[in-house]
Amino acid sequence: MTMPLHIETVPCLQDNYAYVLHDDITRRTALVDAPEVEPIRELLVGRGWELSDLLITHHHSDHIDGVADLHKIYDCRVIGAQADQHRLPTLDLAVGETDVEAVCGEEVHIIDVPGHTVGHIAFYMPGAQALFSADSLMSCGCGRLFEGTPAQMWESLLKMRKLPDETTVYSGHEYTLTNIRFALTLEPEHEALKSRLQTAEDLRKADKPTLPVSLAEEKRTNPFLRADDPALKAAIGMEGASDEDVFAEIRKRRDSF
Repeated sequence: MTMPLHIETVPCLQDNYAYVLHDDITRRTALVDAPEVEPIRELLVGRGWELSDLLITHHHSDHIDGVADLHKIYDCRVIGAQADQHRLPTLDLAVGETDVEAVCGEEVHIIDVPGHTVGHIAFYMPGAQALFSADSLMSCGCGRLFEGTPAQMWESLLKMRKLPDETTVYSGHEYTLTNIRFALTLEPEHEALKSRLQTAEDLRKADKPTLPVSLAEEKRTNPFLRADDPALKAAIGMEGASDEDVFAEIRKRRDSF
């Protein structure tokens, strides 16, 4: 019997998460994003794992600041977006949408998800039912649009929404409580949101991450995935508006929340 892929959530900086993946069969270990070195290095040393692959989602410093040092320590393969390689650390493998690579004995499908940045990518592992979405799809939210347009982000979210409900979402920050509280300003009587808020509050009181989260839960409660939902449109007074315009309005309100 093959062992499942181990996926460890590593808190970094103030509210970032990195993810360490390990396969017992191949003995390979991968990292998704490198906000800083020490917490990641501590976990690797504690487990006796050697980093073989480092996957980068986008160029922001709080996702790449540890890449150079980790590459120096482990001589790991660095993988990132071909379209964004001019502002990423040096890549050993530049990838783009529809590419499929092997990491830790698993197929990794590359998904272009512009919006937060124009070069953002996500990593989807169908065998492990895992989506590493960083600052594109977030827990009950989505990333702020620093470079992309509402149309780009909405299209990116729709790509990820099409994935199976059983997919587990690993995003880049501990923003869940704020995102749920914002979502409840749009739909104060949404029972699933109220329940999710209580669960998230309990986790944070216990100093536990609210991530990862199931994609099924995101589809039920994340307003940014539901910009085409008639109930949400009615709740914010935009019954006749396009899905893209509704998404843009929700993002605008979240920015000022």
